[in-house]
Amino acid sequence: MRHPHDNQSGFTLLEVLVALVIIGTALGASLRAVGSLTSNSAGLRAAMMATWSAENRLVQIRLAKEYPAIGKNSYECPQGDLKLLCQEEVLASPNPRLRRVEVSVFDSANPERRIIKLVQLVLNE
Repeated sequence: MRHPHDNQSGFTLLEVLVALVIIGTALGASLRAVGSLTSNSAGLRAAMMATWSAENRLVQIRLAKEYPAIGKNSYECPQGDLKLLCQEEVLASPNPRLRRVEVSVFDSANPERRIIKLVQLVLNE
């Protein structure tokens, strides 16, 4: 005659503990991944806004058919709720009819960190 507890189908305490360790590790890794995605999304948003600020100035030069003077100029160029600082530098090129315009965008809260730099050549027509 068989004892009723001989063929129990279930998990041992060790199996349950191993499963809990595996689940805990997976949850920890997924929480770190979500945190990383959140911080990356803020950086991508800042880069997108900075690109818009720099592009705005370069388009303004093109539409006005402006031939900018050589030199450096800084101005505020906020986008949305971001306080950005733009720095425009106009350089001579080997061709006297062309000028190189470089627009760098910085975060006002961290002005030593450049977010983006766009470059355009301008033709004197």
